[in-house]
This record gives sequence, structure tokens and C-alpha cells, in this order.
Amino acid sequence: MLKKALLLFLFAAAAILLMLFSFQSDMWNNPLKESTQPEEVLSTEGNKVEAGEKEKEEKAPLKENFEEEKEVVVQIEGTEEKVLMHLNKGKDCDYIIYIDEERYKMVSGEGDKPDAITTKEELPENFPEVSMTIEHVPDTAPEVLVEEFEAELKAEFPDLQDVEQVAKPVQGYQLHGIANGGQQGNDPVVHAYVISNGQSGSFVITERYFLEAAEGHGARFYAMLTEFHIVEPE
Repeated sequence: MLKKALLLFLFAAAAILLMLFSFQSDMWNNPLKESTQPEEVLSTEGNKVEAGEKEKEEKAPLKENFEEEKEVVVQIEGTEEKVLMHLNKGKDCDYIIYIDEERYKMVSGEGDKPDAITTKEELPENFPEVSMTIEHVPDTAPEVLVEEFEAELKAEFPDLQDVEQVAKPVQGYQLHGIANGGQQGNDPVVHAYVISNGQSGSFVITERYFLEAAEGHGARFYAMLTEFHIVEPE
């Protein structure tokens, strides 16, 4: 009887060892594989998109990422003023800018005319021009165009200051001139920038106002230009 029980025990032990050996062999020959399921990616709206669509979404036009309105700080005669500005697009949709629509309006240029930001209310006839134009010159680099533009402005403003390179409110070349030597409050002022379009061309931004309005219109144009952005055309 004891002999029979011993044989049964040895048989059971052998069976267990055989099962363990078989399981270990399968583990070595069939390692766990990484999941081949596509990675889930969240879009900017929080929706799921397939991994193959991620690159397509990242290359979407940049202006889709801008809010319709935002609060911008304007420095008026040393005092900070928070102004709600609204998104506007250039006529060729190659730039966006936030505008103080309570005081100004955007006029899209027709044909070869540049876009213009002008006062919402018409000024009296005897007032100098108040505007900011934005012109895209896609085939001329800034360092070339600024020399041509400087010569053009000097015909109107003989005392035009030397060209400066600036980083704010936009990065590029700055030109500034005051007519008649700045003797009167209504003497016309030109304040302009020539900047790169990010490729081989330029944008020319030209502000015009009068000397007395430098701390008013001039400051507000400056604030709007801090929210000037070049984007991919549609």
C-alpha cells in the first residue's frame, strides 16, 4: 500500500515538472508583443484623432489658433489702459492683427492698395491723416526694401531720422520723421517699419498721425502692432 502511494506521488510530481517546463518554453519562444493599436491623440478641441491625422492638424493655418478677441495693455501718457481688441485678417489672409474696434476700423485694400487701419470716426478736414497701412511686398527682402522706402520718405520728410533696427513692437527696420521740424502740434508724422515676411519678402507698416497725437494714436498703433502676426495663407 505504501509502495503504491509513493508511485502515485512520483507520477504527480513528474507531471507538474513537465507542465512547468512546457510553460517556460512557450514564454521564451513567444515573448509579449507591443500593442499595434494606433496611438490616440487629442486634437486642440479635446477630440480624439488617429495618429496619422496628427501631422495634418499641426500644419493647419496658424490663424485658427487665435482668439476672436483679447485684452491688450496700452500705455497712454504713462498710464496703463486695458483695451479689448478684436481679431482682423489681412486681405490675402497672410497676417492677422488685433484692432481696437471702438476707435478704429480695418479697410481691406483693393487691387494693389494696402490694407489700412483708420479712425472709426472721420476727422475734421483740416486734420493731418491718421492711419496705419500694411503692405505685403513678397519679392523684396527687408534690407533692400528699406533703402528704397527711406529714399521715398525723405522726399516728403527731409529730416527723416536714420534707419534703426528694432525688436519691438515688431522686429525689423524702423523709420521716423516729422514734417516742418516738429514746430507745431499738427505737423504730420510718419512712423514706419519694414519687416521680414518669414521668407524672401517683406511687410511695410506705415503709421501716419500728427505730432500732438503721438501719445494717443501713436501709442495705440504701437499696442496693436504688438499683436501683429504673420500666418500661413488659406
